[in-house]
Amino acid sequence: MMSRREGSPFTGLSTIALKEAADHMNSIRIHLVMVLVLLTAVGSVYAAIGQIKATIGEDQFLFLRLFTTAQQPLPSFVFFLGFLVPLVAIALGFDAINGEYNRRTLSRILSQPIYRDALLTGKFLGGLLVIAICLLALWLLVTGLGMLLLGLPPSGEEIARGLAFLFASFVYAGVWLAVAMAFSTIVKSPATSALCALTAWLLFTVFWPMLSPLIAGAVAPIDPLDPMTAVHQIDIQQAIARISPNTLYGETTLALLNPSTRSLGLLFTNQLSGALMGAPLPFSLSVALIWPQLAGMIAALLVLFTIAYVSFQRQEIRA
Repeated sequence: MMSRREGSPFTGLSTIALKEAADHMNSIRIHLVMVLVLLTAVGSVYAAIGQIKATIGEDQFLFLRLFTTAQQPLPSFVFFLGFLVPLVAIALGFDAINGEYNRRTLSRILSQPIYRDALLTGKFLGGLLVIAICLLALWLLVTGLGMLLLGLPPSGEEIARGLAFLFASFVYAGVWLAVAMAFSTIVKSPATSALCALTAWLLFTVFWPMLSPLIAGAVAPIDPLDPMTAVHQIDIQQAIARISPNTLYGETTLALLNPSTRSLGLLFTNQLSGALMGAPLPFSLSVALIWPQLAGMIAALLVLFTIAYVSFQRQEIRA
């Protein structure tokens, strides 16, 4: 009979997380991806500053426009981040578990006083730590460039909105890291798990905005004699579109970085009674507005990590 290990199931969690983070920070793979993100981010911000300088004194939240202003042919910083952050997360997690299988090191690791719980959770936390460091460095770089080239410091509310945007980006990246780790536990080949994760990224980032109107039109067709059917179809289309983490992240950044945003869905004229058109919302109301989207991304992260956890616990590991 096998003897039961003593101690907490999370013994060695911090060691694995720090070791995983150190391995990621020293890998060529993450360096190449981060150089790509850095170059595109700096390019978009530098292009945006040229337009922002022409509007000094006309915008109460001028500093936030660093993140949202686009100048052809470059899109905005937020667009680049929403498009490339999933690639960073997938690069960190697609071979987290099956890579250990292929290197035949998994059984050796688990022969130590380390449980599967600590191994999987430590790898996930190590990836999150690297993502947090990269996003914080990128946010500080953009903020520093804005202060240097615009000559204006951000206000207190702009800093608060920027930090909330940073947290939302971290959660968004965590969702895609959980996607990559789920495929890493389910699929035995790292190349196949990377392909599966990239397929999911392409589906929800590129194709889902095109598919959601088609699905909504099939589920709730518009009746020309009933105008409310058009409203019903739009509601269904938004609900289907919000299955995508990219949509949730886009709506979150819209409300945080554009304070005049008062709704993330249909807004009727009678709902604006007493409201000053174009007037910015207080930061607390913007947070309340994005709370369902943020909670949805956190829930998706937890569900995907649970799938990876259950799959890993049920696998047979042989020496």
